[in-house]
Amino acid sequence: MTTVLETCLQGVSPNLRAILERSLDGQELCIDDGVALNEARGADLHALCLVADELRRQQVGDHVTYVVNRNVNFTNVCIKNCKFCAFARTVRSEQGYFLPHEEVARRVQQAWEMGATEVCLQAGLSPNLTGQSYIDLCRTVKKAAPEIHIHAFSPEEVKFGASLERVSYGEYLAKLKEAGLGSLPGTSAEILDDRLRKIISPTRITTAEWMEVITAAHRLGIPTTSTLMFGHVESVRDRMRHMDLLRRVQRETGGFTEFVPLSFVHEEAPLFAKSDVPGVRPGPTGDDVLRLYATARLMLGRDIPNLQASWVKEGLRTSQLLLSSGVNDLGGTLMNESISTAAGARHGQLMTPATLRRVIRDAGRVPVQRNTVYGVIHEFGDTSDQDPVEALDTIQDPDAVFGSYDALTRDARFHYEPRGLRVVS
Repeated sequence: MTTVLETCLQGVSPNLRAILERSLDGQELCIDDGVALNEARGADLHALCLVADELRRQQVGDHVTYVVNRNVNFTNVCIKNCKFCAFARTVRSEQGYFLPHEEVARRVQQAWEMGATEVCLQAGLSPNLTGQSYIDLCRTVKKAAPEIHIHAFSPEEVKFGASLERVSYGEYLAKLKEAGLGSLPGTSAEILDDRLRKIISPTRITTAEWMEVITAAHRLGIPTTSTLMFGHVESVRDRMRHMDLLRRVQRETGGFTEFVPLSFVHEEAPLFAKSDVPGVRPGPTGDDVLRLYATARLMLGRDIPNLQASWVKEGLRTSQLLLSSGVNDLGGTLMNESISTAAGARHGQLMTPATLRRVIRDAGRVPVQRNTVYGVIHEFGDTSDQDPVEALDTIQDPDAVFGSYDALTRDARFHYEPRGLRVVS
């Protein structure tokens, strides 16, 4: 233990100090320990963050990674009615859109030419879609940019596609993998507790179904991320149970590449703005975010070593602060971001590689461009090195280059009509 940590721990409350010391000794923390850590305030919180930072250093070193990627949300029309979602539109909405394959291919090709190594495909569950649609989308992407990694389709979308095809999750995922799917986003998890899911998303995938899709993907060699949405109606204990569940899955399959806590963005979310659900909070506070991330490092770091801060949810300044609270990854450049933006997030839809590197270096860490599964593409070690001038770094107005969500919902070319995605020949 370092002298700084020893000094810091001397002023910590006895119960918290015992938990922090056990964590530094490599012992596993239980759910009750995680709950106790989230009582940290003031000096106790500073000590928690310091311990998380030390464990981060031991587990992954001083590299901070990011991926150059683009989001393509190919439709906002959805048959679900999740109370936390401000992105989706109904089939009757004048703001519904549906991108044809040609437009998906154009966006993928543009991203590849600008240095992207990953495209992330997620969307609403549109009645236009068939099980084959998701497979054809993968083929469209691979035809447009054969070397790009396809990070696509939440477990909710996999469940939807498999049910339309009338096959098991494993069979459907195998078809997607054959068509080019590389990994799944571990979204649609929100909070893995069915009692709470009935409140915030009563028709959404269940906890057991989410786990079944995830483990089926892992068995096929398809890695996934893992997520948690927090700051709405859940308790601290609910969060810790969620993380414990992820830890158990990881020990069984080893398929999670990272853990990404996602703050509830409340401004436009029906759950907060239009709901009569009691006890809904307007997202987490700043200290709550620090506690959650630091606790995640202590609870999950040995099993899921990569902890990602979402600059879309937290903003770049808070994300940089989280680099001293256990975080070692800043996510992707995104280029297009619609889902959080629709809910009221104000942090933009593009983060340039140069900006990410500047923030990482200012935190005293080493910037590393990675691929989707955390392979190193380029390490920017020496700050005296001349960073490359990338195409993304020159963009002043992302909306003008990539288009905004608002403009997309008003674009007559992509207005939703009752027809399916066209099949690639």
